[in-house]
Amino acid sequence: MMRGLALLALAGFILLPLVQAVILSFTATLPTDTLAKGTIGLMNYRNVLATPDLRAAMLNSAIYVSLNVALCIAVALPAAYALARTRFTGDRHFLMLILVFRVTPPVVLSLPIFILFSRFGLVNSPVGIALVHCLFNLPVAIWILESFIRAVPREFDETAYLDGHSGPSFFLRHLIPQIAPGIGVAAFFCFIFSWVEVVFARILTVTGGKPITMAIQAMFSFQTDIGKVMAMTCLSLLPGVAMIWFVRRHLARGFTLRA
Repeated sequence: MMRGLALLALAGFILLPLVQAVILSFTATLPTDTLAKGTIGLMNYRNVLATPDLRAAMLNSAIYVSLNVALCIAVALPAAYALARTRFTGDRHFLMLILVFRVTPPVVLSLPIFILFSRFGLVNSPVGIALVHCLFNLPVAIWILESFIRAVPREFDETAYLDGHSGPSFFLRHLIPQIAPGIGVAAFFCFIFSWVEVVFARILTVTGGKPITMAIQAMFSFQTDIGKVMAMTCLSLLPGVAMIWFVRRHLARGFTLRA
């Protein structure tokens, strides 16, 4: 009984801000000529979808997050396979070293990255944000995938090669289905880290290419329409919910195997 009440209190504490945000997203918080303050409806969502800058921010976020996840998985998979199957002096230390790079404060690298990307014309572009996010998400993806590949016996690889499979065929037909839960976990973390990141989004989008995080921040002013801000916030949650829904089976199995 006490445990149930404690869990219910914890759930209420966690969900209360989200419930309040959802309620405000359907509430007119600034009166207009046609709407009184406190009116309930879809007006905030219509205003968000009718604003070109906010629509562009959603598209920019979708582009760079999708590109980031695809690049991270495509690069991390062969790298993790090499680390899992190859033994060399300091191999475990090397894996730990690239993981330590993930905990480096992003602001430390902001200036050199901005200078480098400005020379290559990657400022104010979703591609630039995707590439810089890969620098920080790749170590996590490699670390996750390496542990899953290491759990697969070497005999699995040898049997596939004896059956006549080449490297790409082995990866696509055998290895990827075998470690699908690990790929789901890695994609989930890459998505989350990239979707909520603010530092590089602020630095690399000076005049254009702004993602959702920067668009929401720009909505705050002297007279902020809180209802519209909450509507944009709720819309920004939908891709994350969709991501969890699509990988939920791999995610649950992946965390179980990882444990």
